[in-house]
Amino acid sequence: MGPAALLLGAIVVYPTVATVARSLYDDSGNFIAAGNYKTLFGTADILVAIRNNAIWVIVFPSLVTFLGLVFAVLTERIRWSTAFKTIVFMPMAISLFATGVIWRIVYETDPNRGVINAAVGTVADVIHPPGMYALPNIRPISGLTGTAEGGMVSKNAVDAGHALQLGLTGIPLSAVPPAAQAAQAPSPVAGAVTGEVWRDFSPGGHVGVIDPGEKGLPGMRLNLVSADGHTAATTVSGNNGAFRFDGVSGGSYHLALDAANFRQPFGGVNWLGVQSLTPVSGLGTTGQALLAIPLADLSAIVAMLWMWSGFAMVIIGAGLAALNREVLEAARMDGASELQTFRFVTFPLLRPVLIVVFITMIINVLKIFDIILSLIPDSSQQQANVIALEMYRVGFTSFTGKGLASAIAVFLFLLVIPVIALNVRRIRE
Repeated sequence: MGPAALLLGAIVVYPTVATVARSLYDDSGNFIAAGNYKTLFGTADILVAIRNNAIWVIVFPSLVTFLGLVFAVLTERIRWSTAFKTIVFMPMAISLFATGVIWRIVYETDPNRGVINAAVGTVADVIHPPGMYALPNIRPISGLTGTAEGGMVSKNAVDAGHALQLGLTGIPLSAVPPAAQAAQAPSPVAGAVTGEVWRDFSPGGHVGVIDPGEKGLPGMRLNLVSADGHTAATTVSGNNGAFRFDGVSGGSYHLALDAANFRQPFGGVNWLGVQSLTPVSGLGTTGQALLAIPLADLSAIVAMLWMWSGFAMVIIGAGLAALNREVLEAARMDGASELQTFRFVTFPLLRPVLIVVFITMIINVLKIFDIILSLIPDSSQQQANVIALEMYRVGFTSFTGKGLASAIAVFLFLLVIPVIALNVRRIRE
């Protein structure tokens, strides 16, 4: 046992003792006792890391144990259970760093690249279709002004018998629908409001005037808005951009280009960002940082569930396979339903296995590091920080802070010891 003990002493015992000793000194080698530990609990970045680790401990072990239990029960009741187990367990063959890289692509904000945002965008664009003229630089030129809702409204009120010319610019010729025809100056019609909406741009042309070669804008949704703000009528422009509201009663109206014409397509959710709560008065910078919602952390938890659910399924499945089937059959013969059998017989018998899985997952998330480093972009990494990553950043990416990094390492070590002791005790039982 001598060589093994010597090796363990070199790679485990000595670094542990040296780290504890180093945590008592500053970067200049001066003994400061608990000074680094006071700094540890007084630094906003480290407090955020502790907060995030607490979220991981509360959320992840419970979810992964629940999913593992569900999958383990399903594998006993479905056909092709071997293929199902293989698919669920397969992510375990991938490193945490590679998992972070894979899920960073999955979480891409651009719906054309990110799988999740592509799926969400498909549904969002069905519910709220993007406008035909959702262009970044489109703006009114003549007779129109923008609205707070994203539409456009005529500057002057009109009544029956008036004709309006509504010119827009910022529309590339390639974005004009193929069915568009040459724009024509509108003619007034008694008892109606008529007009023309067109692309008001041509080389050497005049602003606000329909010049030869300028195209109308077909499919433009227009609303006739009364003085009290209600929509009196709606129409759609023709292929040459002409529109007409018939049967207009007395009174003045404004003509509006509906905001739906310019509605942007779904732009994606920044899953790896940080969504902050409304600032609370009286809280300093540290308080505001602790109140920020770490959406990036929650996204990382989903990626970890994808990876570790297979492990939980296998361990719990082994526990299920070891159960006394006679006890389960006795419960069914006594009239218990499947749900009652699971709740009052299967679950209590599996409780020791579930506790072992739960505690093992707590140990894993207390020292979580590489998936945060590879998954979360630099812009969000501070708010998604965890204790192990903060130790690395303080101790290995800066020229100072070795004593503080050692204190963080000791703090993390102390957090893990009770959980490991409990797990060892459970395994022995």
